[in-house]
Amino acid sequence: MSLATRHTRRQADVDNTGRRTYTLNTGAKIPAVGLGTWQSPPDQVQTAVEAALRHGYRHIDTAAAYKNEKQVGAGIKASGVARSDLWLTTKLDNPDQTRAAAALDESLANLGTDYVDLYLMHWPAATVPGDGTKLVPGWSFVDTWREMQKLVTTGKARNIGVSNFGIANLETLLADESCKNPMSLLAADAGGQIVPAVNQIELHPCNPSPKLVAYNTSKGIHTTGYSCLGSTNSPLYTNPTLLAVAQAKRRTPQQVLLAWGLQKGWSVIPKSVTPSRIEANFALDGWSLTDDEVKSLDGIQERFKVCGDAWLPAKVFFGDDE
Repeated sequence: MSLATRHTRRQADVDNTGRRTYTLNTGAKIPAVGLGTWQSPPDQVQTAVEAALRHGYRHIDTAAAYKNEKQVGAGIKASGVARSDLWLTTKLDNPDQTRAAAALDESLANLGTDYVDLYLMHWPAATVPGDGTKLVPGWSFVDTWREMQKLVTTGKARNIGVSNFGIANLETLLADESCKNPMSLLAADAGGQIVPAVNQIELHPCNPSPKLVAYNTSKGIHTTGYSCLGSTNSPLYTNPTLLAVAQAKRRTPQQVLLAWGLQKGWSVIPKSVTPSRIEANFALDGWSLTDDEVKSLDGIQERFKVCGDAWLPAKVFFGDDE
């Protein structure tokens, strides 16, 4: 049995509210379904977040780079959901990687909270502030990770992780002496040695990355899938295999894509600013895909990435994760 087969499937837990969660290597439980806010316009995202939380979502994902943290925070406040009942993720932007503590404080102020449940290094590339075409000389993502580990002891970031890390960069990170044990306050107090709790990566049937998902799981790193619906105007929505499964299940193609991800063992963060679609994307309980339906989606041959690395001054995707 291959690594990709052994490690891609993991069942979600169900908490005392009936919501599905995954347990991280820290012991924290991340909700299996969240609302993504990438490409959500600032003038629409507040309403989207409020609608999602009122409908039952308890996981909101944002980032400093999205330029909408203030509106996300306003949506959380307007929803009336207690902060303690919510999982909130944000991300460290590339130009801020040499100043992680200050950048987190800025995100917290924008979000209107004193902690985030998960703080991610958005990309494995520290860029020069004001010039995203250049890397910070003498600085690597391992240095960024060392700075992020210090945030755990402050309580401002209860869990830390990475995003857009492929196998090659994960191996570099995990080989460093500062990254040897599962994340915990005890490990942080001992001077670091924290393994990422999460790797958030692009995942859909046209970018399934089975080797990378398997690698994450083999190292105790939970996988979250972004662009899990293939993003705006995705060619997935004309794919005959997906449309046939959706018709057979009497579900939307989006619901089928989300069920596929959950049954593969990762959390999903579909983006929408339309309340009816936000509600539909959360209607995933009480039904599932058959093994044959999962295999049919696995068999889609078309490949595309929503997020490439051509805009970065360093290559981060090496085509070795399939």
